Amino acid sequence: MLNKYPFWKYLLIILVLLPGFLYALPNLFGDDPGVQIRGARGASLGAADLERVEAILADEEISAAAVTLDDSGIKIRLADGDAQLRAREALRRELAERRFSIALTLLPAAPQWLGTLYARPMYLGLDLRGGVHFLMEMDLDAALVDHMQNTAADLRTELRRARVRHKGIRHGQELNLRLRFDDEQRREAAREVLRENFPDLAVGESGGDGDYRLNLTLTDSRRDELGGQYLEQNMAALRNRIDELGVAEPIVQRQGERRIVLQLPGLQDPNRAKEVIGRTATLEMRLVDEDHDPARAAESGAVPAESKLYSFRNGAPILLKDNVIYSGRNMVDAAASLDSLSGGPIVSITLDAAGARKNQQVTGDNIGRRMAVVYIETRSEVQRDADGKIETDADGRPLRETIRDEEVITAPVIRDQLGKRFQIEGLDSVAEARDLALLLRAGALAAPVHIIEERTVGPSMGRQNITQGVRSVVLGFVLVLIFMVLYYRLFGMVANTALFVNLVLIVAVLSLLQATLTLPGVAGIVLTVGMAVDANVLIFERIREEIRNGNSPQASIHLGYDKAFSTIVDANLTTLIAAIVLFNFGTGPIKGFAITLSIGILTSMFTAIVGTRGVVNLVYGGRRVRRLAI
Repeated sequence: MLNKYPFWKYLLIILVLLPGFLYALPNLFGDDPGVQIRGARGASLGAADLERVEAILADEEISAAAVTLDDSGIKIRLADGDAQLRAREALRRELAERRFSIALTLLPAAPQWLGTLYARPMYLGLDLRGGVHFLMEMDLDAALVDHMQNTAADLRTELRRARVRHKGIRHGQELNLRLRFDDEQRREAAREVLRENFPDLAVGESGGDGDYRLNLTLTDSRRDELGGQYLEQNMAALRNRIDELGVAEPIVQRQGERRIVLQLPGLQDPNRAKEVIGRTATLEMRLVDEDHDPARAAESGAVPAESKLYSFRNGAPILLKDNVIYSGRNMVDAAASLDSLSGGPIVSITLDAAGARKNQQVTGDNIGRRMAVVYIETRSEVQRDADGKIETDADGRPLRETIRDEEVITAPVIRDQLGKRFQIEGLDSVAEARDLALLLRAGALAAPVHIIEERTVGPSMGRQNITQGVRSVVLGFVLVLIFMVLYYRLFGMVANTALFVNLVLIVAVLSLLQATLTLPGVAGIVLTVGMAVDANVLIFERIREEIRNGNSPQASIHLGYDKAFSTIVDANLTTLIAAIVLFNFGTGPIKGFAITLSIGILTSMFTAIVGTRGVVNLVYGGRRVRRLAI
């Protein structure tokens, strides 16, 4: 029988619509201003901390809609922005200890039962939700200095292996290395070692009369290559770090040869953002200098050559060799767990091929000696004067300083040759082990970065953008509704219903994927509204044409949908291909436009072809019809 759907097709429509409305529902509730309190360095917060926070809010007469404690910390939901700012200042004043991290945030206002079904609102971009924008510049020279130091260590190893004696390797100016030799023959032997093992170094010579030298510098091509690698690694490390530390959907883009643009939607506190992106943690493995007394070196300040003075967490001094065996850059994976024997927290490390080779070689040659694990944390803090006021530059921007904390976690004796995997012990807590593993897994910054520009997009600007975006969608939607009802009557109302369902499905898919909606994404939705109607117009005009050709109403409906199908698929497929190309080759806003356009094309084809025909079949199918309201 014509225009009669089988039961399974109606069931399919219901199975699509019900989850669609469910997962779109959280977006109706919006966000509430809030304050989030986390434990510094991964420390967990407990019931006593929750009671203390509630007491502070009560003393300051700040009414909170809810104060909750979960694995991520304490979340305080407040009524408005003024209460949010008052709560943050009160908490910062009363919780002055460094073990607390306090930040402004936005908390979804959707009911709890929706969260248990993993129904969450979609993310809003910086232009809609507000947030923080940073322009950062990479300190390439500092990274190249580290590279040359590692090169010097590798060069010593290769010269020793080739049995070429030298009088020392010194760092000169402008990233130069200087090698000194007693005679011309040794200098030429060293030149051969450099030619075979260090092709990226430009070699020059100088000196004479018993002092023969080689001057080594990086070639221009190698310098440019390293600059590109460091920038890409920094972008990946920043993206991974922010993702893993809970800042949703960051936008990380390259700008020029040394700059990175970082946008953090929804983050209202720039100081919290700087703490997240500025703090890095890495490890260095060094052999212990067991030939000298660390206590005497710490007391006199005379540190032996080729050694460096460190201290354990309890303050006890220890002397370590200058050469770094391997560092966080050689670590490809890190996982926190508990030791099966001691029950203490540990971090299991997996090295890359280069790190595993060095680890195997050094530990095999130094069995019975000690190897130290050095924990290095760098963070950026605002400079303050003696009165505690923030110091600023000529443009009024706060001056910041980079603080580097180094401490030895443990220095065990090497009992056996190690390889690709090993474990780190001596950590204070499981939370610290988890935090260290997280930062190591996210990757170390290949080169230091400095914030040269920052902008905070306030919630008021975001609300204005949201209002304007919603108005554009509603205006386009209403105009299309009016036109379709006036021009196609009952069929127009069916198309309008499909158009509404199409918008719901787009929002549901964006929410389910936890995609980020930006203003270009809103433009993609507006375009989809117009394109979704195109399919219905093609179908309805085809039905009209069949009626004019003398076909019966039932046959006209059947032929209209069947003959318009290929045209609709072809038109939407070409647009979908263009959207995929935009997503693959575009950046930032262009990708946001492509995502919503692609989702809208797929949902509109479903609602226009399957959905509207299902409604038309319910109205006209299975009965005699003399004329159609079209």
